[in-house]
Amino acid sequence: MTEKHPALAPRGMVVTNHPLASAAGAEMLAAGGNAIDAGVAALFALTVVEPMMVGLLGGGMMHLRLPDGSHTVLDGLSTVPAAGRPDMYRPISPDWPAALETEGRANALGPLAIATPGNLLAWAEALRRHGRLSLAEVMQPAIRLAERGFQVTPYLAECIAEVAPDLALDPAIGAVFLPGGQPLAAGTRLIQAEAAASLRQIAADGPLALHDGPLGAAIATHIQRLGGILTEVDLHSARLIERAPVRGTYRGLEIVGPPPPSSGGVHVIQMLNILEDFDLRASGFGTPETCHLLAEALKIAFADRAAATADPDFVAVPIDRLLSKDYAAERRALIDPHRARAWTAGVAAGESPNTTHLTVADAEGHILCATHTINSLFGARLMVPGTGLIPNNYMALFDPRPGHALSIAPGKRITTSQAPLIALRDGKPMVALGLPGGLRIFGSAMQALIALIDHGMSLQEAVEAPRLWTQGQALEVEPAIPEPTRTALAAMGHDVLPLPHIGGGMAAIRFHPDGLLEGAACWRADGTAIGLGGGLARPGARFWPEGPRR
Repeated sequence: MTEKHPALAPRGMVVTNHPLASAAGAEMLAAGGNAIDAGVAALFALTVVEPMMVGLLGGGMMHLRLPDGSHTVLDGLSTVPAAGRPDMYRPISPDWPAALETEGRANALGPLAIATPGNLLAWAEALRRHGRLSLAEVMQPAIRLAERGFQVTPYLAECIAEVAPDLALDPAIGAVFLPGGQPLAAGTRLIQAEAAASLRQIAADGPLALHDGPLGAAIATHIQRLGGILTEVDLHSARLIERAPVRGTYRGLEIVGPPPPSSGGVHVIQMLNILEDFDLRASGFGTPETCHLLAEALKIAFADRAAATADPDFVAVPIDRLLSKDYAAERRALIDPHRARAWTAGVAAGESPNTTHLTVADAEGHILCATHTINSLFGARLMVPGTGLIPNNYMALFDPRPGHALSIAPGKRITTSQAPLIALRDGKPMVALGLPGGLRIFGSAMQALIALIDHGMSLQEAVEAPRLWTQGQALEVEPAIPEPTRTALAAMGHDVLPLPHIGGGMAAIRFHPDGLLEGAACWRADGTAIGLGGGLARPGARFWPEGPRR
């Protein structure tokens, strides 16, 4: 029995992690826009209703499939400001994963944690190239939500309460989310007038308002005043990169995903290659045998990710080897089906779970599958006064130790686990999906694909199915993984750690042969699927209240 229900519609489907963002996207479809218009409108709306997850001062990756069957990835990931240097932080430990933590949390909290944003560049460019509506039109729902306000959901309220001590350190962000010193309660109406003004400025002037205008100048000036290194020159120099996706196969399906500096596409395909030779359908979902194989594949992928997956402009990423069926066979041969083992990288050469994802499709063949974030909950946990905007804390994703694949260098793009994936059957889309969740993203996306392909689950079952995750230390498992399975995994040598949930809310669309679009969102966020059915009147239809005309 699933917790949520899917939506079915023939003309368009919008699945985001907030109902009002999904409604913003559906509004664009109803106005004659396509999935690109709808997706960009939903992203702007998410900056208002999910301010803890995504914003104009963040970064992300957008995977697009167009009606002609082509795929492209718009890389709007954040980069190290020009003043960044490999030794700018003091790590608290030389050992992974604690090596990513620094003294005073300087790489995660406050002005030194802020990297150069790229979200707005990606959103505006996607709209310019492939949308039908203007930037001002698609931003109207977001502006309206910021000006008029919306009711805080319990999910948002819990997020605010969780980081309230950090938010209280900054007067501007505290005034919005901790009025009177107390976290906003669920059901409270949240109005963000300053954010509305910033959105209006961008709607009028385009992305240059941030990247070469007064809005960007105000942001850079404030961050430098606080001791950060982001400058107007960094904002002006920010560049969107269009990348070709990576491709692989699994049981006759083609899997298409984002390339490095995202590790999502490469390592999902790598893990599927490793698992393809095992009969997961026969071993069953949630069994010790299947869970053990998933865990070992995850550990192999993370060993290789730490060694070699980074910004390809700075590190020679061995993409062909990582995607190779032969390399997968080498690694698969080393798996003990009865015992957990430690893995080192077979190739040479940290991330926050607080992100957002949306998947949008229309009947014409446009698909937008995008993951965007300000990294941690509320990013750097400060707000630029007068703008209502929250900067990212993407510098936390770099290795603060010099000499590593993920070490800091000026202009270097962050490495992310984002995995906006599209699976094709006979060249036609079967499913598009993704989720937030930091390091847990691509492992969760892989498990959803296996749930659909190997275990024959419905879309709703697959996005809600219990997950597990490990990068080589504890094996995290969700409560719905059966207790006998946990006991058996522990006996195999896994350090089993039960957790309430792993990763974030998945947003997925399945494409049925008859043209119906099925949208599903899971219980791990406020996810909502909204579809567009109906349509215009039949030609020649009229309203004749006096009776039929002959």
